[in-house]
Amino acid sequence: MKTIGLLGGMSWESTQSYYRILNEGIKARLGGLHSAQICLYSVDFAPIEQLQHTGNWSETARILSQAASNIEAGGSDFLMIGTNTMHKVADEIEAAVQIPLLHIADATAEKLLADNIHHVGLLGTRFTMEEDFYKGRLQEKYDIRVTVPDLTDRESVHRIIYQELCQGIIRPESREIYQQVIAKLHQQGVQAVILGCTEIALLIQQKDTNVPLYDTTSIHAEKAVEWALA
Repeated sequence: MKTIGLLGGMSWESTQSYYRILNEGIKARLGGLHSAQICLYSVDFAPIEQLQHTGNWSETARILSQAASNIEAGGSDFLMIGTNTMHKVADEIEAAVQIPLLHIADATAEKLLADNIHHVGLLGTRFTMEEDFYKGRLQEKYDIRVTVPDLTDRESVHRIIYQELCQGIIRPESREIYQQVIAKLHQQGVQAVILGCTEIALLIQQKDTNVPLYDTTSIHAEKAVEWALA
């Protein structure tokens, strides 16, 4: 079994989900008392969140690249960044290590194409929804059409992530907002909706909507299990 390098803490609420899914996946494959070999580096999210919202992405890249180097030094065979948003600096992080990076958008795209999904809605932080590092990768590398919510809905989705989900706050009224946003995207013709922030699945699951949902946390972690056992 290979050792999974997990760069987490952004937020730790979703890193818990990664840890659970990785271990459940290994146990399901190998049985008995087997669990995942994980080298986890969990960062302090508060300064990174401040850097995100002031646009200082170069400093976030420096912090996370150092963390990735520590993960590599800890004996990991490959690296995964346990957050969608910080894949904005994935190229810089990848350049700082010799081990391969399991990119969350690639894992998600492969799952979508396997299910014959070619037009998706994308929910996430406003950085993920509005900038090109994520949706551009889906469109250019995989020819998957991406639709995002309108400005008002993007602001609501972003606010709920940072002010609630990253702090472990789950509100039924926020779930209703997400359900409404998903319904609007479906009305625009999307075949499915990507939960493109690793905290969103803490709030809304498939049972909450008839629109197919793709939880990037689960998809990313399940692909990591495949890599670990390959």
